[in-house]
Amino acid sequence: MQRPLPPEEYRLKETSPHLGGGGVAGDKLTSTYDLVEQMHYLYVRVVKARDLPAKDLTGSCDPFVEVKLGNYKGTTRYFEKKTNPEWNQVFAFSKDRLQSSMIEVMVKDKDLVKDDIIGRVIFDLNEVPKRVPPDSPLAPQWYRLEDRKGDKVKGELMLAVWMGTQADEAFPEAWHADAAAVHGEGLANIRSKVYLSPKLWYVRVNVIEAQDLQPSDKGRYPEVFVKGILGNQALRTRISPSRNTNPMWNEDFMFVVAEPFEEHLILSVEDRVGPNKDEVLGKCVIPLQNVERRLDYKPVNTRWYNLEKHIVVEGEKKKDTKFASRIHLRICLDGGYHVLDESTHYSSDLRPTAKQLWKPSIGVLELGILNAQGLLPMKTKDGRGTTDAYCVAKYGQKWVRTRTIIDNFMPKWNEQYTWEVFDPCTVITIGVFDNCHLQGDKASGAKDARIGKVRIRLSTLEADRVYTHSYPLLVLHPSGVKKMGELQLAVRFTCSSLVNMMHIYSQPLLPKMHYLHPLSVTQLDSLRHQATQIVSMRLSRAEPPLRKEVVDYMLDMDSHIWSMRRSKANFFRIMSVLSGLIAVGRWFDQICHWKNSLTTILIHILFLILVLYPELILPTIFLYLFLIGIWYFRWRSRQPPYMDARLSHAETVHPDELDEEFDTFPTSRPSDIVRMRYDRLRSVAGRIQTVVGDLATQGERLQNLLSWRDPRATALFVTFCLIAAIVLYVTPFSVVALLTGFYLLRHPRFRHKLPSAPLNFFRRLPARTDSLL
Repeated sequence: MQRPLPPEEYRLKETSPHLGGGGVAGDKLTSTYDLVEQMHYLYVRVVKARDLPAKDLTGSCDPFVEVKLGNYKGTTRYFEKKTNPEWNQVFAFSKDRLQSSMIEVMVKDKDLVKDDIIGRVIFDLNEVPKRVPPDSPLAPQWYRLEDRKGDKVKGELMLAVWMGTQADEAFPEAWHADAAAVHGEGLANIRSKVYLSPKLWYVRVNVIEAQDLQPSDKGRYPEVFVKGILGNQALRTRISPSRNTNPMWNEDFMFVVAEPFEEHLILSVEDRVGPNKDEVLGKCVIPLQNVERRLDYKPVNTRWYNLEKHIVVEGEKKKDTKFASRIHLRICLDGGYHVLDESTHYSSDLRPTAKQLWKPSIGVLELGILNAQGLLPMKTKDGRGTTDAYCVAKYGQKWVRTRTIIDNFMPKWNEQYTWEVFDPCTVITIGVFDNCHLQGDKASGAKDARIGKVRIRLSTLEADRVYTHSYPLLVLHPSGVKKMGELQLAVRFTCSSLVNMMHIYSQPLLPKMHYLHPLSVTQLDSLRHQATQIVSMRLSRAEPPLRKEVVDYMLDMDSHIWSMRRSKANFFRIMSVLSGLIAVGRWFDQICHWKNSLTTILIHILFLILVLYPELILPTIFLYLFLIGIWYFRWRSRQPPYMDARLSHAETVHPDELDEEFDTFPTSRPSDIVRMRYDRLRSVAGRIQTVVGDLATQGERLQNLLSWRDPRATALFVTFCLIAAIVLYVTPFSVVALLTGFYLLRHPRFRHKLPSAPLNFFRRLPARTDSLL
């Protein structure tokens, strides 16, 4: 079924930017910045000064440097009473902002009333040299200071002045004339940065038994359980069925922890002495640095730990060491799993925690963040709307953040980043945000507002091709879907070995441990929530911080919340998949009713041939699939997937459904009964929504076997169909049927716990989940 096209404003648009400063788009020889447009800057590096004269009455000097170009001026910090100061600061002036043919560098003396000029150095812009990396940086030189008349005065200034591009090493740390309004702490919040997610581990705690517990009330059977606390995660066992002082549990806890390990694991054995009243019988604190790490499911050694009990003597906590109770545990850091911190539909990394299990990389992903257009005002400043936009991109453990472009609805970043690729069936996410921290962290209540998000699945990209598109930035508000602007990107996926990449399609999507010893869906949901909390907390502690609201949006933290709109979108996705079967049914009905006599007669002849020669049935089916795949090649998609407002049912959503989607959880409805029923409905429907979405995903993967959405996967499948058609043609049908039957009925000894290669291939096929808002 052909879907209607979305409105023009919501569509992906192909662009033809001038990449690499004149090189042909995709020519890797132009420069390391060949996926972005070159931006030219005038750089001034102010290093130090010497022998500055004293200007104050006290006979001292408080020097600073002012770099002035037309109406733009940047200043260094000043030093108190220092005649040989060192600044080592870089100033960058965009070529678009060069309003003067001369640049003036003045050394001034800080004064309460008016700053005195010590001297200056003037440069003619026509004389400034150009620097093209990988040339070495320009060496700074000493310049004698001059007064207003051009006469030499006492003191010298060490400077370097050159013309360069954003590929210059000085670019990220430079003071930019474009951001002249930002001072102090705010400067750190507008620079481009690279962040790394912390390395996450699953901690498995097997609580076996305890011995020699000493409850305070000896006259009753103790009801003992174990509580485990790690950071803000708390889990507990059931109450031990053996009601004595040597209880047994044999239960597992699973926690998420990040390196470096900051918190200790605290296990406490507690006795339920009354309703909502527990008595602590003993605690043990286990540092995670000492815990064994394992790569597979081989059992680790058990250990007995002493349980410490604290007693209060005269208001002071003291350790009771008369008699030690003990607890029997098996603890390990499970390195064979991949700790999910992203939604599985949009995962950018599927590798296990332990580095020893990593496969070699299969390629490189390069992303050029060019510009945005038509951004909407996100906040009000001095009575007018303004936007201070920056981008964040996440792939694998590496997050990148572009610099913030101040007060601009058409910002140009032109920054390029690179990632290693270990699996092509992964997704890169790029988000655009409005910076609300230009004054540092003083406005603690302010949050960076989301402008929109783009997801690109690598398997939908042809290798070595540069994709330049303008993506619509769509955000759902309580009032409906809104286009916030467009983001222009250049993307290239370079494959180092086609054979290795094709081999990956036969491999399991997740590490082996997920299939050999799977975790439950509920457990995975809980662990993913903890993992995202840890990643969010660690990145928000970086300098400058990558804030919680940004990380939550990039990791799709709210994807599990019930939404009538999403459920409708998933239902219609299933209907779209089933429409093919419905069409076949209608076609067959038309044949039965002789709507077209010629077609019906041909079908009768084909039916007779297949009945008389049954060995032709399977070759005919595979040959037919092969021909369909080749036929669809003409209409294969040439564009990466993008946020589709129509597919997400964001355009036609009812206001009442939006009110429900943006309602708080639990609901803010006044009636207690309505709240209870409403929350229960949302909780159940959220699970149904996920199941419906998964069914739609499987159907879409079937469709995409022949759609060329993933060109490599379809090429593999079409080739397989051709080979299967030939093999089945020359092999007697009875032999094929016999081998198939024996294979399906094989003994469990010959079955493997890992998924088969065809199943792994199927799970790696793309679906329309990438395009859902």
